[in-house]
Amino acid sequence: MNLILMGLPGAGKGTQAERIVEKYGLPHISTGDMFRAAIKEETELGKKAKSYMDAGELVPDDVTIGIVRERLGKADCQKGFLLDGFPRTTAQAEALDNLLADMGRQIDAVLYIDVDRDSLLERLTGRRICSQCGATYHITLNPPKEEGVCDKCGGELFQRDDDKIETVKTRLEVNEKQQKPLLDFYNKKNCLQEIDGNQDIDDVFASIERVLGGLPA
Repeated sequence: MNLILMGLPGAGKGTQAERIVEKYGLPHISTGDMFRAAIKEETELGKKAKSYMDAGELVPDDVTIGIVRERLGKADCQKGFLLDGFPRTTAQAEALDNLLADMGRQIDAVLYIDVDRDSLLERLTGRRICSQCGATYHITLNPPKEEGVCDKCGGELFQRDDDKIETVKTRLEVNEKQQKPLLDFYNKKNCLQEIDGNQDIDDVFASIERVLGGLPA
């Protein structure tokens, strides 16, 4: 199976990616991992990507697509893959389709974990971090025994600036705008599968299993 995993920040993509990889034996391929591997291996494209990243610039699509092509050509991807964080634009999605067509392959499903805005805000703004030891808590999902105090070392818990509500709202809006054209693109191709991410983690994965179980062999 050739899969793409999508969802807004806080939707639980990381957790579900781990479960998909474990059950179906697919390599989990994130953009960051691909770039790091290409740079470490010192491929020509890796060197190009590094020069842009070192300059604080976005890596151009042609370099990114080249790195994706190299990665999908590796042995562990022959029976399928789970792409996460790529594509980010419809131009990249079209390039990916062309790349896969050259390989005689196609995307089988795009799994979009859909979570309502209020739940995402609660998940993303509830994180608290210990100022002493760095332990992480969540005010509703994983609260400390005593409010504002770390269970491990008694340090004071604080909220990072990027977890504050206005920052989180902006982040979600930016991601929504970025993802909408992609969702429309894959919906038109009839491979978009919306997964209800408001459920319990196990139920979310059960929904993914049902979708993947229904794909043509």
